[in-house]
Amino acid sequence: MRIEVKFHDDVAAVHLSGKFLAGGDGPFLRQKVKDLIDAGTRKLIIDFSEVPYIDSTGLGFLAGTHVTAKMAGVRMILTSLNAHVRNVLEGVQLIRFFTVEENEAAALAKLKEASLGSGEFEPVSEKDPKPQKRP
Repeated sequence: MRIEVKFHDDVAAVHLSGKFLAGGDGPFLRQKVKDLIDAGTRKLIIDFSEVPYIDSTGLGFLAGTHVTAKMAGVRMILTSLNAHVRNVLEGVQLIRFFTVEENEAAALAKLKEASLGSGEFEPVSEKDPKPQKRP
């Protein structure tokens, strides 16, 4: 697993590359996200465009990252989920806790829109695959 962080103004985009398997990937990535949050990041994109496979380590990372981000007031969006990753997240019902966008550009637009509006948006629900802004 490789991780690269790019910044777009006040948004940190974490690009993951490779299979997300058991081993050292989970703790390393958890620490990287924690470091970003500790440094003041309040808008975070996790890009899965180059992740063909995810196992329980990846699910643990996402669940832990979700809790860490929520407690720190961080807006987090997952992007570019392939069919396998989406099916795994749906299968364990984790997808409903996340806001998911097609790609990084859509996530950046969603974060910008949230900054201009109420700053809140709904995670994906099983009935409505597109995240919605809260009223």
